[in-house]
Amino acid sequence: MRRFRRGQGQVIGLLGGSFNPAHDGHRHIGLEALRRLGLDWVWWLVSPQNPLKSAAEMAALPERVASAVSKARHPRMVVTAIESDLGTVYSAETLRRLVLLFPNQRFVWLMGADNLGQIARWRAWRSLYDRAAVAVFARAPYSGKALHGQAALTFRAARLPDAACRALARHKRPAWVFLRTRLHPASATAIRAAARVGVRSSQD
Repeated sequence: MRRFRRGQGQVIGLLGGSFNPAHDGHRHIGLEALRRLGLDWVWWLVSPQNPLKSAAEMAALPERVASAVSKARHPRMVVTAIESDLGTVYSAETLRRLVLLFPNQRFVWLMGADNLGQIARWRAWRSLYDRAAVAVFARAPYSGKALHGQAALTFRAARLPDAACRALARHKRPAWVFLRTRLHPASATAIRAAARVGVRSSQD
């Protein structure tokens, strides 16, 4: 990641997650972010362990990194396990460290509507809005509830119209947008469930 310390004023989208496994829905968000937000890069931040998820069904980190690499497939999407290198567990701390490590870059936090609905459970979640612009992508069936949740209401005055999304990273923080895009049906939960069914079927 050293090359990014030398660059000046690049806009980098941060797509964090367990990627357990990565799927086409993650790639869809990455591509939409590049296209609509005018990003220079999208970093896929593969989390060593999401504190809100059970470790029981979590694949090993190298396996999940490989899964993300297989799905990213774009010259401006970079898969990294930098959280493991930094020793950070919580997104707020990861972002704080990234801002210190890459002071010349501007970051946009990328997430689906499902995470907008639960971000108020994250540690120091408000600091994410202070340190980066935030772009939320519609995801059924979570969008409606998320837009009436604690985070959306707390920062309702900071929400920008869709038409301003390309200027999001340059806007005074806090600033966020909710982007209605073509919905993608892929779900890591569904993929894992299907895999379990397949294993059981092969043993019958």
